[in-house]
Amino acid sequence: MTADRVGVVVVGAGIAGVACATELARAGIPVRLRERARVTGGRMASRRFDGRPADLGAAYFTVDDPDFAAVVDRWRAAGLAREWTDTLVAYGPRGREQVSGPMRWAAPRGLRSLVEHLAGDLPVTHDRLVMSVEPGPRVDGAEAEAVVLAMPGPQAALLLDPALAEATRAVAAQRWSPALTGVLHFPARRWADFRGAFVNDHPVLSLVCDDGDRRGDGAPVLVAHTTAGFAAGHLLQPTGAREAVEQAVRDLLGLPEPALSTHVHRWTYATPAARADGATFHLDDDGIGLAGDAFGRPRVQTAWRSGRDLGRALAARLA
Repeated sequence: MTADRVGVVVVGAGIAGVACATELARAGIPVRLRERARVTGGRMASRRFDGRPADLGAAYFTVDDPDFAAVVDRWRAAGLAREWTDTLVAYGPRGREQVSGPMRWAAPRGLRSLVEHLAGDLPVTHDRLVMSVEPGPRVDGAEAEAVVLAMPGPQAALLLDPALAEATRAVAAQRWSPALTGVLHFPARRWADFRGAFVNDHPVLSLVCDDGDRRGDGAPVLVAHTTAGFAAGHLLQPTGAREAVEQAVRDLLGLPEPALSTHVHRWTYATPAARADGATFHLDDDGIGLAGDAFGRPRVQTAWRSGRDLGRALAARLA
């Protein structure tokens, strides 16, 4: 590594970026994390309402990778992660029915707390908006050994110099769908036998979770995720969707009382289209790496594995 270079710059401190930086730091490779938001977490985002966290991004996570299971065990030992449920309900053409699946995990302090724990003592600079990634590679004019863009492809495309052809083609190939997340605080828990629901063929809703049950504190809070089609019509003014989201949730669960408050969060790039080519990351000869849940099924575990694998590949190249 030359004296005037700064090691690896990882742009994006979600779980993929943090997992990548963790592997690099473990291998003794200098690494710096840049995050445009005020906090770590990415789409494992949490926000406090009246002192209580609610998850705005991912609703839960599942585990079937042994290495990721080891990470989850550390979270659980630290009191940060808990098993939630393996059974939800589904609303569809046949009405309401229970559906079983893998164990869903939740985080009492919000999913963001898991990314913060994983980041540990990594050097993360928040409120740092990166403007350009150019050949060299260079980040905002400063040379680096490599640059990792751990973010949705359309956001990475805004940073990449077109001369970085391989990375530009890779991000252009990604397809993403938007979503809105509504956090609804009710006067009391008026729903029974309900933890969460997949909502099929609905004009507004795709998933509704009992956040009090998920977090374990029994709070009368529901978190609703909308369909991509509904979200697309409200990206410019997401607050304008509050009434429709609340009414859809009340109609679905038969709730007589209006919510005390409804907060709507916009995700322009919420969910990537699943890919099945087997690649878990992108790394090219220009020194540009891409990581995230766009490399596989759109899952928290996928994003972690993508960052972990890219970090190991970069460490092997730079060592």
